[in-house]
Amino acid sequence: MRASRLNAGRAWLPALLLCVCVSAGAPAAAGAPAEARLEVHDADGARLVSLPMPEGEGWCLEWNHSVEGFAVLDCYRHRDGRMVLVRSHLPDFAAGLDHIPGRGRQVSDGEGGYWIEAIDEPVPGNAYRLRVGAMRVDHRLVVDGERTSLSRLAANERVTIRLTPAAASPD
Repeated sequence: MRASRLNAGRAWLPALLLCVCVSAGAPAAAGAPAEARLEVHDADGARLVSLPMPEGEGWCLEWNHSVEGFAVLDCYRHRDGRMVLVRSHLPDFAAGLDHIPGRGRQVSDGEGGYWIEAIDEPVPGNAYRLRVGAMRVDHRLVVDGERTSLSRLAANERVTIRLTPAAASPD
């Protein structure tokens, strides 16, 4: 009787291992989230920010110009699983702020500054590194009008801003 109990328990082990192996091969387990996310990680890889970013939605990185103090914006969109720089707002032709001919189209913002529209540049690898400024620069993510201050989370530190597309659904 005791031997049959031991043998009966052994049948569960291969079944359990099969379930674990099948689950581990699923796309969601390979590191891609169930939904696309905009994430910010510090230099050690710790996640500082994670926001849902569905296909077609967008966000801006906003900061205060280090000399003039006004807000500057680089705006991105999630297009076909890619992070794409679509436009920038520059309130002035201050140091380091100018339009590069052939890169988008410069249009007035009606308040003395300008937008560079139709940049449409995919960001290589869906990520870029940023040295976050101190609070006077206050780098912040703007999503649906809500601001998340990266300077409050990681002033004077290197971070990676990444769009992580959703896991592919199994067919």
